[in-house]
Amino acid sequence: VLVTASGEFGNRYHHRLYSVADLPDRRNGNPLITMLVKRCSYVDDFSGERYRGVASNFLCDRKVGDTITITGPHSLPFTVPDDKNANLILIGMGTGIAPFRAFVKHIYKNVKDWKGKIRLFYGARSGLELLYLNDKDGDLTQYYDEGTFEAFHALSPRPHMNDPIALDTAIEDRAAEIVEMLS
Repeated sequence: VLVTASGEFGNRYHHRLYSVADLPDRRNGNPLITMLVKRCSYVDDFSGERYRGVASNFLCDRKVGDTITITGPHSLPFTVPDDKNANLILIGMGTGIAPFRAFVKHIYKNVKDWKGKIRLFYGARSGLELLYLNDKDGDLTQYYDEGTFEAFHALSPRPHMNDPIALDTAIEDRAAEIVEMLS
């Protein structure tokens, strides 16, 4: 995303990379691209001042019909294996799950007869930060072929925001299946 901004270093533009979170589409003849954006801000450790993220706040404040300038590439970041029996183990944290969402959706929508297992491990520091959640459980577990796809949440075991996400625990809990998939 390219945002016109007057930065303190004299930059005219702020360039921020985002992953496409869904398959590109068209609506009313216009390109439709879905991105996962989390509104960001940070506090300067020295001054204590709060600064709003330039691109995330720009995107979160857009309204229908607003113009957004994006740069490419605009393709899947991963290659689908030719072997439809291949097993895939995917790991993404925070907004890093966005390209996996598009990748898995592409497999089940455009690649017919996928037989391999797909396991997605994704997480956040707390359940409040998990992305793509809805009333049932989560978008990542609700919309794909349950026979070959499963998604697993990994959360920090402790309540503090800087504690590590328990990705190792989520993977260890399924170690037997992962070993079987890898063999």
